[in-house]
Amino acid sequence: MTVRIDLNADLGESFGTWVVGDDEAMLDVVTSANIACGFHAGDATTIRRTVAMAAERGVVIGAQVSYRDLAGFGRRRMDMDPHDLTADVLYQLGALEAMCRVAGTRVAYVKPHGALYTTAAVDEGQARAVVDAVAAYDRTLPLLGLPGSVLLRIAEAEGLTVVGEAFADRGYAATGHLVPRSHPEALHRDPDAVAERVVRLAVEGTVVSVEGEVVAVDARSVCTHGDTPDAVALARAVRDALEGAGIHITPFVTAAT
Repeated sequence: MTVRIDLNADLGESFGTWVVGDDEAMLDVVTSANIACGFHAGDATTIRRTVAMAAERGVVIGAQVSYRDLAGFGRRRMDMDPHDLTADVLYQLGALEAMCRVAGTRVAYVKPHGALYTTAAVDEGQARAVVDAVAAYDRTLPLLGLPGSVLLRIAEAEGLTVVGEAFADRGYAATGHLVPRSHPEALHRDPDAVAERVVRLAVEGTVVSVEGEVVAVDARSVCTHGDTPDAVALARAVRDALEGAGIHITPFVTAAT
């Protein structure tokens, strides 16, 4: 059986003079781009430029929606009213869609960012607010999230397409959830070790937790963060290792036009 995997990265996260990552270099490595929509990061010019570069390369574009938290980079949980959160997600989808239209492409999927990602994985109210926004906007858009999460369970029950995601460089708990970023093993930085880890994820569907237990992770896409030190080198090491293992790197959804 041919093994296929998508590589995604969080991009378009610079804001004004604050430069985050090397979007252009990452877009030469990944097959899907989770582009910030202006709430946790990304100004209009950055978002438009990143969308244009992705479109030129045929990289599939997803909306990375978040809490309205520029100061905290979207990594602080907010106890939002579900109706307000649904409206905020719709607002972000519309903003990114505008940039995609002028670049001759479309938003092809949705992925929550940061604290919204981890909260919606376990909180029914927050998860349903995100699902309600996607369903109201475009029911054909896949929702990318943590396998086994509340978010994907609710989305699937609503008839949306769900796609499980794994993280190349994040530490996992034995429960299958990501450990908090405050944990000493929250981030893995060694390119060779991360590359080996991702090959195992793609072939066996498992990852070793911070407790040393083998955890099943049913994922069709792997995230390599674009804002970490040496992010490009790590992403290239992952791609090279996957290709060396005979694994086909392809988007989980075709580019929308």
